[in-house]
Amino acid sequence: MQTDQTRQRCAVVALIGAPNAGKSTLVNQLTGAKVSIVTHKVQTTRARIRGIALEGDSQLVLVDTPGIFAPKRRLDRAMVEAAWGGARDADMTVLLIDAAKGLDADTESIINGLPDISGGKILVFNKVDLVKKNALLELTAAVTDRVAFDATFMISALKGDGVHDLRAYLAEHAPVGPWLYPEDQISDAPLRHLAAEITREKLTLRLHQELPYASTVETSLWKELKNGRIRIEQTVYVMRDSQKKIVLGKNGQTIKTISMEARKELSEILEKPVDLFLFVKVRQKWGDDPERYTEMGLEFPRD
Repeated sequence: MQTDQTRQRCAVVALIGAPNAGKSTLVNQLTGAKVSIVTHKVQTTRARIRGIALEGDSQLVLVDTPGIFAPKRRLDRAMVEAAWGGARDADMTVLLIDAAKGLDADTESIINGLPDISGGKILVFNKVDLVKKNALLELTAAVTDRVAFDATFMISALKGDGVHDLRAYLAEHAPVGPWLYPEDQISDAPLRHLAAEITREKLTLRLHQELPYASTVETSLWKELKNGRIRIEQTVYVMRDSQKKIVLGKNGQTIKTISMEARKELSEILEKPVDLFLFVKVRQKWGDDPERYTEMGLEFPRD
């Protein structure tokens, strides 16, 4: 795809919302590829992940931010600050609201903070297929009475309904200017980071306890072999020995299953055979370790 550079447009678009509003699913739909992991768990996204979409002469740099909620831990504070930082740095901010949940406490808090955000503001209701029309109209009025939005959209990110109209609007209102990334790039995340996120997704989906929130995954080795295969070594960090036992599972079956699922998806994404080796280590206070935050792409809260 070639485009006249004098007609190019480019916009950084931040997606903000409460946990599980569907931001990662929407970013993946807008880009047409998986650039952000998706689970049924809240607070899955920890750092700002940028997906890149093209629409005509416009390039949209879509920032999938962590869900905004009342922070309790140091990691929580870093995630919330990353989300608001993404909005402050953007040309346009999309507030995504789960229409089925309505105005919960987290969404109310976000609405209260929106007046401090400059740039265009777009209101998007997700999962509208689960809500009756009258209730949706009342919800829309309740939000738009409090904040002036430039446009409002009704979508189902999971099904893709209404997503094209949203992408077309964002492209049309993108500022004139050169693209920030090559036209064939769909994310700015390094492959090492994406690989770690894929494994963390499988870990989160496999384990239904609170464990995923006390764990993180880091890629320690990425080596392209002469036979065309890729060797990836990763470490899953947990905070206690009891959590390590859960991740490993009986006779190591749980970690083997997680590795198999992650390896399969990575092979599909990279279009090369992958050898994935997972190690589980206890690091009691990794949530207070600045190096872990750097690895996740987060600022370490000092206070």
